[in-house]
Amino acid sequence: MTTATVTVGAVPGTHQVAPPHTFILFGATGDLAHRKLFPALYSLYMDKLMPEQFAVVGVARTDFDDAHFRDEVRSAIEKFGRIKPDKTTFAKFVERFFYKSVDVNNPEDFRKLKERVEQVEKQLDLPKQRLFYLAMAPNFFGTVALSLKSSGLSEVDGWRRLIIEKPFGRDLESARVLNNELRQVFEEEEIYRIDHYLGKEMVQNIEVIRFANSIFEPLWNNRSIANVQITSSEVVGVEDRASYYEKSGALRDMVQNHMLQMVMMVAMEPPSRLNMEAIRDEKVKVLRSLRRYTLDEVMGNVVRGQYTAGTINGKPVKGYREEPNVAPNSSTETFVAARLYIDNFRWAGVPFYIRTGKHMAAKATEIVIQFRDLPKDMYFNQNGQLGPNLLRIRVNPQEGMSLLLNAKQPGTDETVVPVSMEFSQSVTNSPEAYERLLLDAMQGDSTFFTRWDEVSLAWKFVDPIAEAFHTHAVPLHQYAAGSWGPKAAEQLLHADGNAWWPVHGQQPAAAVKAGNPM
Repeated sequence: MTTATVTVGAVPGTHQVAPPHTFILFGATGDLAHRKLFPALYSLYMDKLMPEQFAVVGVARTDFDDAHFRDEVRSAIEKFGRIKPDKTTFAKFVERFFYKSVDVNNPEDFRKLKERVEQVEKQLDLPKQRLFYLAMAPNFFGTVALSLKSSGLSEVDGWRRLIIEKPFGRDLESARVLNNELRQVFEEEEIYRIDHYLGKEMVQNIEVIRFANSIFEPLWNNRSIANVQITSSEVVGVEDRASYYEKSGALRDMVQNHMLQMVMMVAMEPPSRLNMEAIRDEKVKVLRSLRRYTLDEVMGNVVRGQYTAGTINGKPVKGYREEPNVAPNSSTETFVAARLYIDNFRWAGVPFYIRTGKHMAAKATEIVIQFRDLPKDMYFNQNGQLGPNLLRIRVNPQEGMSLLLNAKQPGTDETVVPVSMEFSQSVTNSPEAYERLLLDAMQGDSTFFTRWDEVSLAWKFVDPIAEAFHTHAVPLHQYAAGSWGPKAAEQLLHADGNAWWPVHGQQPAAAVKAGNPM
């Protein structure tokens, strides 16, 4: 296969500097804060996107003082940061970090936290504009929100915003309860439900690819597109998240949020204007058109799997049931594949295939748009072996896209070969997803955060599937760690005459018909 490659480096953004505020981080001693949030804040600071006036107040149960907390921040950025600490600059950055030990179940601690925050704001001459980030277990979200109100911490002179991590509930009913608790304190436009997939460069690039290129819009429909395939595979297993994963599984951990978000980005209609509410309105319309399965229909359209012992990168790995803190008879799924349909005028009849799993053969997040085949016995497709055109969007770990075309092979014969036009996004010094999303929240841009109606509609789709899993109406297939999932996931596509396209760099499977390229 011939490849033409264009590589584009990171281009400086046009973001405005965030407004002055106090960033109040609950769960400041946790893994998320260390791996993602502290490095993201420092990168924004070094890129001159943080305001001159800001403060970070870390909150957790651990009994730290400011000096110890600042040492933790430095250690985290040294280990995980895109930009490593600079002696002079980092000292100015970290002097704006403060800490307060709080037991979130103790209302008195919130009154003490309010005093600490007001002291910091007075010391640094900051306006009462507060961004609360709950990097903690979801069962504390409602408790913290109500305590912010009762203590007066949520009372501000300027703006206030609340960022919360997934999962937002465990099903529709629990999500409603949580949302009602949050809405007693914050308005919907003040709640930022973060999904880090929406901060990824190539996910955000989907709308640009679609709406900034006139060649795609006439083809972006069921008359030209045969199917859409979305893969999000991980090499790692559950690691130290087994206690959480046993309660969630791949369906709640990945499908209800990340996978459906990518479906929405691909399938949405052109928004009336490029502002946050118009874009989110179109995403919601996709979920409203997403066909919901009855318990009986789940069996024929959804595959669930669980990894067994296998080999990854030449090393043996345990099966899921042998992992620490996993029940020896666990039926929790670590893999889900599904065939989805969007029943609207644009997409009627086009299958959207999704698959996600742990301990798979490669780490990859990719979207493949497969265009319809040229009719057989016509032109260069006399034997029916001509491969289809593909638009491949690579989200992770490589960032880029490719458009697969058929072209004449150089020479005197009429041999047709696939030619891939490649765009590779240089990830060197490229902003991380949390950098983009934190800056958006600071600036009040909720475009790439999930709105309540998105969350509720996603749960309405997922809940019947979860019920089918719970009642064992859908069998639990085993797959060896280091493979591409259970055979049933391949059969799901074979039933439609299709096959999973290999991810970038993967050797084609035997099931992919001859002539179909990488």
